[in-house]
Amino acid sequence: MTKVFNGKIVFRSLGALMVIESLFMAVPTLYAWLNEEPSFGAWLVSTVLTYLAAHVFLLAGRGAQKKVGEREGYVIVASVWVVFSVFGMLPFWLSGVLPSLTDCWFETMAGFTTTGATVCADVESLPRSVLLWRAMMQWIGGMGIIVLSVAILPMFGLGGMQLYSAEVTGVSYEKLSPRIADTAKHMWVTYILLTAGQTALLFWEGMPSFDALCHSMSTISTGGFSTRNNSMIDYNAAIQWTTAVFMFLSGLNFTQLILLFRGRPSRIFKDEESRWYSIAVIVATLFLATGLFIHYGLEHDWQRVAFDMPTAGMAERALRKGFFMVTSAVTSTGFAASDYMTWPKLLWAFVFFMMFTGASSGSTAGGIKWVRIGIFAKSAMTELKRRVHPNAVIPVRFNGRTVSEQTTSNVMAFMFFYIVIIISASLVFCASGVAFDEAIGTAVSGIGNVGVSIGQFGPLGSYVNYPSVAKWTMTFVMLIGRLEIFTVLLLFSKELWRK
Repeated sequence: MTKVFNGKIVFRSLGALMVIESLFMAVPTLYAWLNEEPSFGAWLVSTVLTYLAAHVFLLAGRGAQKKVGEREGYVIVASVWVVFSVFGMLPFWLSGVLPSLTDCWFETMAGFTTTGATVCADVESLPRSVLLWRAMMQWIGGMGIIVLSVAILPMFGLGGMQLYSAEVTGVSYEKLSPRIADTAKHMWVTYILLTAGQTALLFWEGMPSFDALCHSMSTISTGGFSTRNNSMIDYNAAIQWTTAVFMFLSGLNFTQLILLFRGRPSRIFKDEESRWYSIAVIVATLFLATGLFIHYGLEHDWQRVAFDMPTAGMAERALRKGFFMVTSAVTSTGFAASDYMTWPKLLWAFVFFMMFTGASSGSTAGGIKWVRIGIFAKSAMTELKRRVHPNAVIPVRFNGRTVSEQTTSNVMAFMFFYIVIIISASLVFCASGVAFDEAIGTAVSGIGNVGVSIGQFGPLGSYVNYPSVAKWTMTFVMLIGRLEIFTVLLLFSKELWRK
């Protein structure tokens, strides 16, 4: 027996969220008008259409019951990314900055899902209003449209735990206050403060104010869209260090960050996932830095400066490049401080495999997340012990607590679907004419919301020549990765639609 699906609440929620999108879209519209950009007309039409469409949705949802059920929550969360992208791509399409509808859709979905993959071969030729919107899309999508909405939707008589739990990434989530809207507000205040803090630092270190704002929004959202063709390569060492540190912070669970800013840093050190994440970054950074120092300290493209640069300077450069690329890969940001495809194969392959991991659950990063990796690894080791001691009761523990069988099953299912999606997407990409290694690389990049990959899709490349079928497939993979697989797959499950 099926329970009646409350479709009106879906329309009403989407309408309320689209009002928010139109308000965000008004910012680059105003910027285009103040700077007399030719694209102002396209921005104005896009903003008005989005606002009018929002009210059509609100009208369709008039009289809806305020309770958001489990099914309605999953439908809202999954569909809002699609709806936002449909209207978010209007400025690209109407202004003609991108050549096709496919490219407009790809760029927009890459923005809202914080993937950061781009079809723009020459980013610096884009109007500044478009560059601002690219950064804003990632900033909106980073903390999550739904986490934003539960702080604002109560004004529309909406909101609820179903939306929050369906959106927040990871195995589990933690509330900072009894009311879920208050938790979302705490997260967004922290999010805004981090963005403002990095913007101020980058500007103080010599980056132009516009670039500082755009790069900060892309950093805190772990998105990776840059205003430069060479990403962060041409900026000075201070800017690269600052960006790397903020990427690392953005990879932490935002609950832990809030407690840190409240003067309770011990919670981070006590949290096992944070320790796994931090140790992984430190070890990977030392590995890369050592490899870079040995290789480029003796030969290759650092040779021309080796005679003028003291050993300490070369060590700093190796450490900075290593730390930057590790944090960029692990947090799925996708910024580049160096073209790692010019590195020795072992080093760039290491960066690629770090893209699998992701950062902490409850962060803006994509990927598998260290809580899942930790539980998966401990489950494997526990199974080995059970083989030796078949009668022993050996529980899997994480953060000092026994992990339930349901959580372990959730992790195993996630890992299974993660691999299946990578394989399936890789086959589609290969069938579209993409080289085998690049097909696997882009599949991993897509589901992990990293953006950059290997080969011609590396840190200085773009997806402009990616086949159309592969682009549409890639956008679907991005969406699945951003919504942590289950939110999308559950919509196709019969069990979800039964009482």
